Amino acid sequence: MEQKIEQVLKEIQSASHIDDVEKTAIITKIEEWREEKAAISDLTNKLEAWWLKVEPIFAEIGLI
Repeated sequence: MEQKIEQVLKEIQSASHIDDVEKTAIITKIEEWREEKAAISDLTNKLEAWWLKVEPIFAEIGLI
């Protein structure tokens, strides 16, 4: 799972369809979740606003 999270972070960082402010917020939230394994539901709630932009990345690496 850690390897997939790393891949998601790299893909988000290089995604051209996500602006820099959103990238920072998304990456920050993923890093927080990583530190607090029990916070997966919080991660899901926070990403809901960005889901349409990050869904292709998660799908591409097999997380959904």
